[in-house]
Amino acid sequence: MHQLDVVVSGLVFQDLVLGLPTAPRPGTEVWATESHESPGGIANFAVALARLGLRTGMAAVFGADDLGDRVWAGLRSEGIDLGLSRKLAGWPTPLTVALAYDNDRALVTRGTTPPLSADDLITSAPSARAVAAHIGPWPNEWLAKAKASGSTVFADVGWDPSEQWDPAVLDQLEHCDVFLPNADEAMHYTRTDTPEQAIRRLAEKVPLVVVSNGAAGAIALDAGSGQYVDVPAYPVPAADTTGAGDVFAAGFIAGTHWELPLEQRVRFAALTAAISVTRLGGADAAPHWADLAAWQDANPDDQLEALISAHSGR
Repeated sequence: MHQLDVVVSGLVFQDLVLGLPTAPRPGTEVWATESHESPGGIANFAVALARLGLRTGMAAVFGADDLGDRVWAGLRSEGIDLGLSRKLAGWPTPLTVALAYDNDRALVTRGTTPPLSADDLITSAPSARAVAAHIGPWPNEWLAKAKASGSTVFADVGWDPSEQWDPAVLDQLEHCDVFLPNADEAMHYTRTDTPEQAIRRLAEKVPLVVVSNGAAGAIALDAGSGQYVDVPAYPVPAADTTGAGDVFAAGFIAGTHWELPLEQRVRFAALTAAISVTRLGGADAAPHWADLAAWQDANPDDQLEALISAHSGR
C-alpha cells in the first residue's frame, strides 16, 4: 500500500503579491490596490493537490527563519506531509514579489540555491502512487528511483532566469511519464515557434505532454495512441496568474489519479487554474471543492458535473 498519493519536490518560496493598477515605471511610485502573502513555488503544487483531496507529501528546503516558519506552518495546516523536508539554519527562505497587472504578473525573487538538493532529501524511492517535480539544471536522480518503484512521474519546468533554455534539461524527461510545461517554456526549450510544434517535439521524449497556454487554453498529446486534445480556457477575470501553471498541473495529476479520460483531465485542470487566477496568491488561491461546486452551479459543465458533484459531497 502506498502511504501517499503524491510526493512533490522543488523550491519553496514565500510570495508577496501586489495588485497594481498599472505597470511600475522608473522614477515613479505606484500604489498597490491590494496585496496578499502566500506560500509559493512547489507549495502551489502541494496545496492544490491537498485541497483536491490527495494525500500529499513535499520534499523541500526551508530556511530556519521567520519566513520559513510561516510557510512550514501554513503547509502543515493544509495537511501536507513534510517528513521529507528540512529546515536549515543560515540559509534564508526565498522571497518572491509578484507584481500583478494587466491580467498577468512579473516576478522579482530574492534567494540562493538551497544547500540540499532533491536527491539529498529523497534518498530512496518515496512510497507514493505518483511523484511530481520541477525539473531544471540540477540533478533529479530520485525520479529514476521513483519510476523504477512503480510511481507515475510528472514533471513541470519553470522560467529560466538566464533565458538560455538549455535543451539538456529535457534529458531528465527520460524518467518521466507526463510533462506539463506552459507554452512559452515548451517553445523555448524545443526552439520551436508554436505550442503545436513544441508539443510534437516533446512527445518524442515523454509518453504524455500537456501544454498550458493561458487564455488560449491547453493542448495534450499522447505519444503512444496519438490522441490529441485541444481544450479552450474558461473565461474569467484574471486578478493574478501567479502559480496558475502549478495549479493546472495539480488538477491534471488529480484527474489522472481518478483515471479520467484525457480530455476530462485537461478540462478539469483548466478549470482549477481558471478559478485560481481570480484572486491574489499562488498556493492560497488554489480552489477547494466548494469553489469548484460554486462554479459548476453558475456555469454548468456537463463533462465535469458528475466529478464535481461526487467530490464536493452534493
